[in-house]
Amino acid sequence: MAKKSSADKAASAADENVEKQPQNGEEEPNFSDPEDFVDDVDEEELLGDILATKPSETDGYETVIVVDGVPKVEPKRLEKLQSVVEKILGKHGTIVNKHYPQDPETKETLGYAFFEFSSPQGALTAVEKGNNYKLDKQHTFKINLVTDYKKFETISENWEPPSPQPFKASADLHSYLLDPDAYDQFCIVTGIPGNTLVQVWQNSQPEPVIVEDRPRWTDTYIKWSPLGTYLATFHKLGVALWGGPKFEQQHKFVQRNVECIDFSPLERYLVTYSPRDDSTDKKLTMWDILTGQKKRSFEVKGPSIWPIFKWSHDDKYVACMVENALCVYETPSFGLLDKKSINTPGIRDFSWSPTDNIIAFWLPEDKDVPARVTLMEIPSRNEIRKNNLFNVADCKIFWQKSGDYLCVKVDRFSKKKEKTEQKYTESCKFQNIQHFAGMSYNFEIFHMREKLIPVDSIEMKEPIHAFAWEPVGSKFAIIHGEVPTVNVSFYGVRVGNQPAFLKKLEKRACNHLFWSPSGQFIVMAGLTTMSGALEFVDTNDFTSMNLTDHYQTSDVEWDPTGRYVVTSVSSWKTSVDNGYWLWTFQGRILKRINLNQFNQFNWRPRPPSLLTPEQIKDIKKNLKKYSSQFESKDRLRLTRASKELIEKRHQLMKEFETYRAARIEQFTKQKKRRLELRKNIDTDELDSDTKNMDEEVVEFFVKEETFIVDDK
Repeated sequence: MAKKSSADKAASAADENVEKQPQNGEEEPNFSDPEDFVDDVDEEELLGDILATKPSETDGYETVIVVDGVPKVEPKRLEKLQSVVEKILGKHGTIVNKHYPQDPETKETLGYAFFEFSSPQGALTAVEKGNNYKLDKQHTFKINLVTDYKKFETISENWEPPSPQPFKASADLHSYLLDPDAYDQFCIVTGIPGNTLVQVWQNSQPEPVIVEDRPRWTDTYIKWSPLGTYLATFHKLGVALWGGPKFEQQHKFVQRNVECIDFSPLERYLVTYSPRDDSTDKKLTMWDILTGQKKRSFEVKGPSIWPIFKWSHDDKYVACMVENALCVYETPSFGLLDKKSINTPGIRDFSWSPTDNIIAFWLPEDKDVPARVTLMEIPSRNEIRKNNLFNVADCKIFWQKSGDYLCVKVDRFSKKKEKTEQKYTESCKFQNIQHFAGMSYNFEIFHMREKLIPVDSIEMKEPIHAFAWEPVGSKFAIIHGEVPTVNVSFYGVRVGNQPAFLKKLEKRACNHLFWSPSGQFIVMAGLTTMSGALEFVDTNDFTSMNLTDHYQTSDVEWDPTGRYVVTSVSSWKTSVDNGYWLWTFQGRILKRINLNQFNQFNWRPRPPSLLTPEQIKDIKKNLKKYSSQFESKDRLRLTRASKELIEKRHQLMKEFETYRAARIEQFTKQKKRRLELRKNIDTDELDSDTKNMDEEVVEFFVKEETFIVDDK
């Protein structure tokens, strides 16, 4: 027999009491429990739905937060502490109540505090944005809602270790570096926005090999990360990063209408920017690439030059310019360094050293205060060098790749400053004017590795069109002179000496300079207005290796090794002759690839070499020994390619002979039917002497001419 529940027992007892009462209505029923009745029915069983709405002890505390990590101070410093903490938390909502617990004896604060906001939303915002706020080097806020402690009370005391998860190996993001022949990869994009084709190729010899081919892989364009680990694609909902042997999706970052991205140098962080998205004011976002976590968002006001934020070489700092100040943020918290910006009245431009945490920035003239270029160490903010400049119109900052030298190009006004400055300002309002009558140009060279950082100066009176440092070495090149015929001058920088003039190449048709990543070789290109003139120069002896052109060239790209150069004509610039050409570093053409709606060509970057400078020096010293090995390998590869070509031709000939034999056999089988149709006349054997067939003579008028014959 089934055991009765407590509710059933109670119901049975009530029925018995009713049955014992008179039924004539003279007396009311007795609903009291018997003396031996024990009530074992709990409230949850009877009133479960009602108890669910029972007020909680924590009700009304949704607006209260508890902040750990508050400094412990004595009573006389409590007022100052309150003003600092409440100023920080007050940004997230209105604080209506506060409490700083104190030690009963010493009256010193206990290191935590309670704050009540006017609304639950204010408390939630304070938890989301104020948690992990670094007050100083010793104190970091840890913020929680008071109601969160309820879930901590329900944690089971019997802890069970989590079950081990099966190991899942992640894709090798650097597999492309393991190619035995060290072939580089490149990516091309064709098509119109929304209907693009993206292809990744390996620059193998004798013919490139396609690695990946995907339609609509991106909506607009692609970008490689600085070390070549990721391929970034752009979509309406955000940005996706791809990597590994099969280019699988590694991360995605949701932000609508992203048009610009920027990787940090070590690929730890990503910056996304949506300049034309009106749905939010915070259009610029910083992301952690490995976790996909949003680190911080910024509001960008007014037009800006990309990149808005610039990274230090080690990803520790990122900086941007605001009105009269330079803001430096430290990672991974992305908080303002030392909680204050750097006062830089009228700052125009800045740039990080590629190898040290040093910022170079320049400030314009202000009344009697001259313009100046300042070098500042971060995070100490020590000004390690300052150089005053006069009659300055504009400055451009150029770091040498190894950080050994810094060049600041200074555009100076003539003595008639006011008149020239007015003309310069009017002409530069809507376009970048390179030169003005009466202006001069100085190149201030900072020797970063020498004591006290000495500065040398080179002055030029001609208009300047381009400047470029040699990536590996100490040379730099300048394009100067009047268009269309300009000159290219080369200088060399030596320790302790004034920059030495090396060579002047006169009357060149160029407006851009492209150094080889390994140095020594340079391509002087005339892009856009100069119809794609190209000159390949060896700067060891300044020999012109080839003078050629690629009509309407819009881009020039060196491969990471400095062995190949690609010139391309993008449909983003012109709709005629789109495609790319591949050259050797000496200017010998290898391939001409013409593609309709060709948009973009990008070599895949390589990380820095793991070889030490001594090892690299030893390789260069014994280059002949290694070159013979590579030459034999190249010959073997070409022989293998020739063998494959011969085998392919043999296979095609064999297929043709098989097809021909089949057609002859078919022709033979149909001969009887042909004879029947042709009245047993074997037309297959007819020749020019056969006269069995009827002949038909056709005559037609060709030409008629009349001549007058002179009898004399």
